[in-house]
Amino acid sequence: MSKQRKKARYTDAEIDAILRNNQQMAAQLNDLQSQLSWLKRQIFGNKSEQIRYLDTPNQATLDFEPGITVEAPEAEQTIQTHKRRKSPANNKPADSGIDFDENDVEIKVIQVPCPELESNQAEDYTVIGTQVDYRLAQRPSAYVMLKYERKVIKHLKSQQITTAPSPAGVFERNQWDVSFIVGLLVEKFLYHQPLYRQHQRLTRNGIRIARSSLTNIVHRACQMLEPIVDAQLCNIMRSHTLAIDETFIKAGNKKKGKLHQGYYIPVHGDQDEIVFNYSASKSQQSINAILANFTGSVLLTDGNSAYAQYCKKIDNVIHAQCWSHTRRYFERAFEAETEAAQMALEQIAQLYYQDGINAKWPASKQLAVRAQHCQPVVNGFFSWCHNQRQRVDLVPSNPLAKALRYAADREQALREFLTDPTIQLDTNHLERSLRAIPMGRRNWLFCWTELGAKYVGIIQSLIVTCRLQSVDPTIYLIDVLQRVKDYPADQMIDLTPRVWKEKFAADPLISDL
Repeated sequence: MSKQRKKARYTDAEIDAILRNNQQMAAQLNDLQSQLSWLKRQIFGNKSEQIRYLDTPNQATLDFEPGITVEAPEAEQTIQTHKRRKSPANNKPADSGIDFDENDVEIKVIQVPCPELESNQAEDYTVIGTQVDYRLAQRPSAYVMLKYERKVIKHLKSQQITTAPSPAGVFERNQWDVSFIVGLLVEKFLYHQPLYRQHQRLTRNGIRIARSSLTNIVHRACQMLEPIVDAQLCNIMRSHTLAIDETFIKAGNKKKGKLHQGYYIPVHGDQDEIVFNYSASKSQQSINAILANFTGSVLLTDGNSAYAQYCKKIDNVIHAQCWSHTRRYFERAFEAETEAAQMALEQIAQLYYQDGINAKWPASKQLAVRAQHCQPVVNGFFSWCHNQRQRVDLVPSNPLAKALRYAADREQALREFLTDPTIQLDTNHLERSLRAIPMGRRNWLFCWTELGAKYVGIIQSLIVTCRLQSVDPTIYLIDVLQRVKDYPADQMIDLTPRVWKEKFAADPLISDL
């Protein structure tokens, strides 16, 4: 009996089943290894996606007319250089290591005593100059209590007692100066300091305020700024090319012990303005609601299928997609298919290198440059993708196969930048702007309510737009919080950072401080 068992063999069906099982396990193992490698790169690896592509070390710049080639110089020339000593600005010593503007920084002058001038032989000396040294100092408290003293007077004949009215504040019947309100907003949303840390700092400086009062101040201020953001959103929706993306945020209770995951869906317009729209989800209905008033011609997005479905339903809207997101799929395939992934990354890097158009050029010239220098690269890339997809050794679970499939499915949307010079190659400009949300998540972690998440989107829309427009958010918010109450609703666009910079930045409203 034992000999018969030893001679027993697997049937062909069992062998086929074992082989299929081994293939599935091998594919699953490769997929898990790819995910692990990607996770390690996210935690420990370099976050930069830049690849320098140089066709030749003597490559000239791309500021040329279409069809004109620039010849390299015949021989290199060595020019004798010299260094010129720069005079220190504002009388600051050149080796102080501190650079500042005396008009922006409070300076306390300390006169160092000179023993010779205070001695009995002082008449033997004369002052011929002053040596200046700078040292950076810090006060333990940055808070100031403004004390308003109003005279109480009595009319002698009528015996009527009157007093001057209290100066108007941002809120009615409050004890908060506009500088303190703006300080809370800037510290929390620009420098990502949660309110509980600001509350601790207030307490250490002898100021006792309930933490709920700080939350109430932030909510009331954001509520006042909401009409400005609405006006800014209306202007963005009239952009010719609109960039849109999404990022998650934990907001509100989904059930006991678990927070609901909502999303910010930021939109970026042609005039460097951005609005963070909060939505409970990133579903098709949410996208349609946000884009309901979009009147432009081009929607630039990532690979989210909801945007593609929107463009299919709306006539005269071109759907362009991001080359940077396409590139990331090939970067994830680098471990599994190093040679092929490297070839794809180099081709995409070459595309970025060749896209050297100048925004000041006329549209016809920009299109001609892209047709001459970018279109051959795009054609070569998709031809290479087609050839790679014919490989019999690429299983569907292979990261390279996924990258090739992602690029092939979006070929038309990735080619749209060749037809319109206003379309950028990617949505990186939008991703740089929405970085404020992930930075906030690392500090204040989540929002207790969805209303709070909406207010975060309102204030971040203005602060990030201030950065895009080179406007100081502190000066801007101090001004608009004092204007917005009495400003006409139909002219609220004047208080957006882009227009405010032209109308009010030269003479802004300031705090009594």
